[in-house]
Amino acid sequence: MPALAQRLANVKVSASVAMGAKARELAAQGHKVISLTTGEPDFDTPAHAIEAAHQAALKGDTKYPPQGGTAAMKAAVQRKFKRDNGLDYAMDEILITNGGKQAIFNALMATVDPGDEVVIPAPYWISYGDMAKVAGGVPVTISCPQNNGFKLRPEDLEAAITPKTKWVMLNFPNNPTGAACSRAEMKALADVLMRHPHVWVMTDDMYEHLVYDGFEFCTIAEVEPRLKSRTLTVNGASKTYAMTGWRIGFCGGPKELIAAMFNMQGQATSGVSSIGQAAAAAALDGPQDLVRERAAEYRERRNLVVDMLNEAPGIACHRPEGAFYVFPNIAGCLGKTSKGGAKIETDTDFAMALLSEAHVAVVQGAAYGMSPYIRISYATDMASLREACGRIQEFCRGLS
Repeated sequence: MPALAQRLANVKVSASVAMGAKARELAAQGHKVISLTTGEPDFDTPAHAIEAAHQAALKGDTKYPPQGGTAAMKAAVQRKFKRDNGLDYAMDEILITNGGKQAIFNALMATVDPGDEVVIPAPYWISYGDMAKVAGGVPVTISCPQNNGFKLRPEDLEAAITPKTKWVMLNFPNNPTGAACSRAEMKALADVLMRHPHVWVMTDDMYEHLVYDGFEFCTIAEVEPRLKSRTLTVNGASKTYAMTGWRIGFCGGPKELIAAMFNMQGQATSGVSSIGQAAAAAALDGPQDLVRERAAEYRERRNLVVDMLNEAPGIACHRPEGAFYVFPNIAGCLGKTSKGGAKIETDTDFAMALLSEAHVAVVQGAAYGMSPYIRISYATDMASLREACGRIQEFCRGLS
């Protein structure tokens, strides 16, 4: 067999995908598995967005779309950035992508040369580092410990930046921790970045509208307008509007960067689903009450999960500001043995034993660059969350 490319030698299959697959295998065997692995809203796409897609298809909007996005979608994104973030982007500073992930991939592929460093706060979304590697870059991780609320400290950011740094990546509210930065915290990071004009800044704002208890979201180019000329602001319809399967992402940035990303996208996928763009434009421009209502439901789910996990022996769970994840510390469970005889030495051991014995699927913190933790997604119904957390409590009580 001919050889495969070396660029994938150090790129792993996403742990959340792998654990989800194991959960489906157990379910296929007849077990009642509750999967808390996937970052996917369990709500329906708003009806007016579906209707907009239907009408677009009926009127024949089913041909190849413009490579960088339809005029209607780009205009809707332009209005969204102005309305929600106080950011003014021209039409040639906006790109529509196949999910937010492609925006990030396009940017890294368009800018990173071999050996360039990509600074990534940890815990991090699994794909950041792997995409940097595929682009030929070197991921440089910064630990954001729980005693700082899983947030990036300015002094740690300063220490991580070198002459080789090409990008600093920010993701607040964060996957996997749910941590979010206040305006003052974001300004402190911006002050560091202002001292390093050779560095691009990427902010993944996918969980922008999922914040709780009166927390106010902010994005870095809004907080420090002088950074806007080298910041890529990434967002999408997936989390806010429960449109994961529609695959609609978007971003705003300096036109030279957007042009390079446009070129990259042309070699990879070309344009984005025309009817998907019609749906996303309707979601962005339509009533936003549903977004706030769903955020209120997520808050109730978060509170249930945090409270129940903190009652499980050996687990300590931080209460995050946003997203739909919690990242509990399981240090108190290590060095023990499960009822089924599994030795729990790592968070991976914990996740595997929990799945095989309690039939609850979570993802080990090691996959996100920090142990000993697990990631739990509470983007599912309250009954399933209550049952799953009850099983976790019982599993922990059985450790000895």
